[in-house]
Amino acid sequence: MSLNDTPSGERLRISFFGKRNAGKSSLVNAVTNQDLAVVSDTLGTTTDPVSKAMELLPLGPVVITDTPGFDDSGELGELRVRKTKQILNKTDIAVLVTDATRELDSTEQELIKIFEDKMLPYVIVKNKMDLAGGDTDAKSEGNVIYVSATEKTNINELKELIGKSVNTDGPTVRLVGDIIEPEQMIVLVIPIDESAPKGRLILPQQQAIRDILESGAYSISTRETELADLLEKMNPKPDLVITDSQAFELVSSVVPEDIKLTSFSILMARYKGFLDTAVMGAKAISELKDGDKVLISEGCTHHRQCNDIGTVKLPRFLKQKTGKDIEIVTSSGTEFPEDMSQYSLIIHCGGCMLTSREMIYRMKCAEDAGIPFTNYGVAIAYMKGILPRSIEVFPELLAKLS
Repeated sequence: MSLNDTPSGERLRISFFGKRNAGKSSLVNAVTNQDLAVVSDTLGTTTDPVSKAMELLPLGPVVITDTPGFDDSGELGELRVRKTKQILNKTDIAVLVTDATRELDSTEQELIKIFEDKMLPYVIVKNKMDLAGGDTDAKSEGNVIYVSATEKTNINELKELIGKSVNTDGPTVRLVGDIIEPEQMIVLVIPIDESAPKGRLILPQQQAIRDILESGAYSISTRETELADLLEKMNPKPDLVITDSQAFELVSSVVPEDIKLTSFSILMARYKGFLDTAVMGAKAISELKDGDKVLISEGCTHHRQCNDIGTVKLPRFLKQKTGKDIEIVTSSGTEFPEDMSQYSLIIHCGGCMLTSREMIYRMKCAEDAGIPFTNYGVAIAYMKGILPRSIEVFPELLAKLS
């Protein structure tokens, strides 16, 4: 798989912000070495965020986004600024593009404050150095760098400065590799039904196989319909079974209690940084009342199947579990409600196509509004009465649940 095949949720997101006519689009084109964004002297040429997945050395696979001017005005301008703020919530590194011919103004200072409030690494780019007077010979100082997008001056130095802004000192997050040992046997239960993508595995399944291989352990994949036969033939028994959450109930009935069991969705919630919240949030399912609204949100868009998990299975499970007349609201892709006050519970997908920053943002939006937040796999495990068993692989979390 090439770097340009890297899923969007695994790519570093670099977004360019600034006022209109600061040269954001010209700089994006210079950094990407292609005409990604439309360039014009007319204020407000960039009307919507424009993104491009690419490889950017020395960082590797990234998504670069050009945003509308943060000082846009009028009714449409306000909508564009709102879109720009949404991009901030899924950004890993912010690039503030300013005009080297003047000092930072209040709008740019506001953007810097937003970056800092969100603990977002950022670089300040003094663009148009070819038009600026005085001494701009210094290529960079701290997180500030002088460039000229039109003359391609200091563009490579800018890329290097962006690369240095990435925090590589923190712990490496793994999907499953840190809870298994070399030479252990891991069984992956992967249903192949009408909701499975044709000819390929979904991202969490691919990631689990790769992580198991890198750990020096063994992975065996099977459908839920062949699981019982496989377990009967296996000697020694597997150390862990990981299942698609839609098959949780059947798999739990087949896998002996002395074999650890969890789901791809639960592992993905931990990988994205919100498993604790998801586990505690699932308990709100039992507190739902007639007329309550539940938001079921997916991070990607796909063709809905007749037995779709988000629009069919989860609503059915909720009705069976609660016996209440609950109103279901769905969202998908980049659309996520700003006003959470109408909901009693939010059930999100695993977020494999979203960055960890975006998932944490969505979780915190719910927390700020006092709305319980969980995900598909955790919710299903809770409704089927197997949540404690499914998080036995995380003893500290299991202790919190009990």
